[in-house]
Amino acid sequence: MDRIDQLRVFLRIKESGSFALAAQQLALPRATVSQALGQLEARLGVRLFHRTTRQVSLTQDGEALVERAAALIADMAELEQQFRPQDDLVSGRLRVEVPSRIARRLLAPALPGFLLQYPRLQVELGSSDRMVDLVREGVDCALRVGNVQNDSLVARPLGYFAMVNCASPAYLAAQGVPLDMADMAGQAMVGYVSRSSGRQAPWCWQEGEAERSMLLPVHASADNAETYIACALAGLGLIQVPRYDVAHHLASGALQEVLPQARPAPLPVYLVYPHRRQLSRRVQLFHGWVQGVLQQRTDAMWPPVQP
Repeated sequence: MDRIDQLRVFLRIKESGSFALAAQQLALPRATVSQALGQLEARLGVRLFHRTTRQVSLTQDGEALVERAAALIADMAELEQQFRPQDDLVSGRLRVEVPSRIARRLLAPALPGFLLQYPRLQVELGSSDRMVDLVREGVDCALRVGNVQNDSLVARPLGYFAMVNCASPAYLAAQGVPLDMADMAGQAMVGYVSRSSGRQAPWCWQEGEAERSMLLPVHASADNAETYIACALAGLGLIQVPRYDVAHHLASGALQEVLPQARPAPLPVYLVYPHRRQLSRRVQLFHGWVQGVLQQRTDAMWPPVQP
């Protein structure tokens, strides 16, 4: 293993906080990772990590090396890219984290076209529906829906997902079709519970520039989009959901839109990645591709123009 690769191993151990995780993320045997770090420490004549059975932490010399190592690797990547500018030669593994419904309904069906265009790439599409730590878990980039509040990430806007209020025809036949917000008395909603906070989202809508919310009776709740939509299809209440996610149900009549004049605010969607001096060409290519995939499903206005 050459010196640049040894520095890559060093940075991956630092970012993941674990030899085992670093080996997994680099697709290397754990022994190879340990050997690479040992060779780097021997070459530099310093110890780079404090090692215990429970954790790995940087020594003072390791702290001093981090920034220089990251800069060297970025410079090498830039140099290699300068002499290999053809995008179809870009290779390697690209780890992307995407909300499961977006992965299943939008990205996975379009992914063969991306890989046909860039056949040397290997895409690892994660869709765990949890807030992944990109640096610690070695993820190159992620799609995030909603506002991004993390100063350690670069967030590139991809547009907005329009929202829709809907319910099953059976529910509306039993409870009546609400024509305005005054008709919401006596209606029920399917609850959506945040996995991170445990709180249930209220019913939201926009009135001009203002965003309003209220609580409705809840007979069933869910903590993921799949079950949330399934509850609406079963007639358990009204839901608020991105239009792309139920467009096929609306077209078939399995769900029916209500209160189009009182929808929630559109949800912003971003591609996020860690702050780095040099953004990899793999992420740049994925950014351009995913923007095209989502173009037909998002409102490109920034910010959106309200009707």
